[in-house]
Amino acid sequence: MISFIVPAYNEERLLGATLQAINAVVQALDEPCEVIVVDDGSTDRTAEIGREHGAQVVAVAHRQIAATRNAGARVAQGDVFIFVDADTLVHETLVRLALQALRDGAVGGGAVVRFDGAMPLHARLMVPLVVKLLQVSRLAAGCFFFCTRTAFEAVGGFDERYFAAEELGLSRALKRQGRFLILREPVLSSGRKLRTHSAREVWALLGHLMRGGLGAVRQRKGLDLWYAQRREDPHNGV
Repeated sequence: MISFIVPAYNEERLLGATLQAINAVVQALDEPCEVIVVDDGSTDRTAEIGREHGAQVVAVAHRQIAATRNAGARVAQGDVFIFVDADTLVHETLVRLALQALRDGAVGGGAVVRFDGAMPLHARLMVPLVVKLLQVSRLAAGCFFFCTRTAFEAVGGFDERYFAAEELGLSRALKRQGRFLILREPVLSSGRKLRTHSAREVWALLGHLMRGGLGAVRQRKGLDLWYAQRREDPHNGV
């Protein structure tokens, strides 16, 4: 079985499209699948939308992405885990390539990330560099992360000491278990954070991370890009 695990917090605007995309892939695959939405204390219709699209909804109250993803893995029945963020659209070709990689002996991987909508100048300059760095380093972005259940459990899943960059830690851990790769087939994710945070805020965050090192991602403070109140996205009003 393939388990699609979708962590979500107040994602009523984008979750429906994400689940529609996953369900289209499920229908195209000739394999048993399950879709799990992990609702991390949402105060909007996130849980209801998950159920409307046929997903199993698991309620938690962590407000920490690593713990939320792990909660989904604990209830999952599959021997393959595919973690998909609630603002990310997968497609059949991408998922089939991920599954083929696992069948060919890989323990996990990710994909090159593309972002939707118009991007401010600082994002257009920064994103290609970051995406290329992740690809060359074989580090997966959290919006699309796949692995075998066996490898995931062998390394203890996502490290819950971290409030950000937990997918990078898991990437490194899985590389010690076996082959870990970044698919060239892109996955489309929302660019809302890059549109709603100024260049000054992004550079301030980078400075915070560089000064604080691992300690900077072991607490929610200073990680407003992920944990502050969500801002209105000017792109299509989402």
